[in-house]
Amino acid sequence: MSDPADLLRLNDVSFTLNNIPLLKPVSLTLNPGEFTLLTGPSGSGKSTLLKIIASLQNPTGGNLYFKGEDISRIKPETYRQRVSYCFQTPSLFGETVYDNLALPYQIRNKKVDETQLRAWLTKVNLAEDMLTKRVQELSGGEKQRVALLRNLQFMPDVLLLDEITSALDEENKVNINDIIASLVAEKQLAVLWVSHDLNEIRHAKHVITLTRHTQGSPAHESA
Repeated sequence: MSDPADLLRLNDVSFTLNNIPLLKPVSLTLNPGEFTLLTGPSGSGKSTLLKIIASLQNPTGGNLYFKGEDISRIKPETYRQRVSYCFQTPSLFGETVYDNLALPYQIRNKKVDETQLRAWLTKVNLAEDMLTKRVQELSGGEKQRVALLRNLQFMPDVLLLDEITSALDEENKVNINDIIASLVAEKQLAVLWVSHDLNEIRHAKHVITLTRHTQGSPAHESA
């Protein structure tokens, strides 16, 4: 069971593929207004853990609760609007930036707020006329920022970020970090951010480190 006061709780969540443990049991809690950094070496299970939390991959062990309810009992489309996942490699679609930023409105049957879209673009150091730019013409850093903005049009309860600033220069990294930190404080957003750069996420309140056994099986430690 899980305390309904918890926003998100993992109890011994693990993942095994072909009898190989890719993620050893992990237990953690995320609550409103908490900024948590998830770090560890490549192959330690960070992205696997985020995909499980995002309901994009089923764990082979353990349980995951959202507001006290097992996520297996929640409609995936409902859950994914409250727990939003931003991939390391942005997955953009359609022809333009507008197509991507309009999607959150369209799936909720709401009118697109173009004023808000332009304001968000400016906030992440992108030009307002970027709305009409073709996605094929975007740089890696521009794609990462557009993908992030798509997740922020309607504020989720939990935001999962997988190395989303890897293609950004230092100035834009700092800007994105500050934006996320302000959302954590002002909107009581719960953030779980995967990063190899401990110095980058200076706002983190908690740090969870996934490590690997000598045989290659990941384990986790919390700090």
